[in-house]
Amino acid sequence: MYAVVDIKGEQVVMREGEKVRIPFQAGLEEGATLELDRVLLIQTEKGTKVGSPLVEGAKVSLEVAGQARGRKVLVYKKKRRKKYRRRAGHRQVYTEVVVAKIQGA
Repeated sequence: MYAVVDIKGEQVVMREGEKVRIPFQAGLEEGATLELDRVLLIQTEKGTKVGSPLVEGAKVSLEVAGQARGRKVLVYKKKRRKKYRRRAGHRQVYTEVVVAKIQGA
C-alpha cells in the first residue's frame, strides 16, 4: 500500500512504516503528528485510485522524526579571462517523518 502526496508543490511517494524526507515544516518538534489530506494517488490491495486532482477522503498520518539539513551543494560562477570566480554553498533544510498510517476512501 502506498500513496503519492503533494507537499508544498513536491510530490512524495509514501509507504506505511517508511522514513521519508519532506520539505521543511516549521514549528514541528520531534514526536509531533502531522496529517496530510492532499493525496493525489492511493494504491491498496483493492486497486488504485487516482484523484482528479485529489482523492476524496484519503489521508496520510505522519510522525515527525526530526529536522535536519541535506548535503552541501556547491555553486560555481566564472568568467573566463576576467579573473572573476565565485563559489557559494547551500544546504537545504528538510523534515524527516515516519509514515504512521495511510487511510484510503
